Amino acid sequence: MDYQILVDEAFQASEKAYIPYSHFAVGACLLLKDGKKIHGCNIENAAYGSTMCAERNAVFQAYCQGYRKDDILALAIVADCQPLISPCGACRQVLSELMNPQTPIILGCKDFYQVTNIEKLMPLAFIGESL
Repeated sequence: MDYQILVDEAFQASEKAYIPYSHFAVGACLLLKDGKKIHGCNIENAAYGSTMCAERNAVFQAYCQGYRKDDILALAIVADCQPLISPCGACRQVLSELMNPQTPIILGCKDFYQVTNIEKLMPLAFIGESL
């Protein structure tokens, strides 16, 4: 799989970010088994808790379209920053439940990217099976 394509698409998604407060654009691109790519970007709100992160935005859109975790091949999350962008705690919680543990997550910046997965980003996650 050519992860650079997903990184490039995630940067395209970041151009649509609504970021009047932080001025920090984040983009995401979700690759599905049927070849479809779903973009997500961060959408800020003056009530910061109401802000939606790019990766949750992309995954939620996929679920709204009827896709589920077994349909997701990879997720790229990018921003123009150093060090690499990394999902916040809320996003890690959502990804741990809505993606398979070994699904590649590509964390990217302008110069390079790193491939990981939610199992590495959130070991011992509290998910539905924990109830």
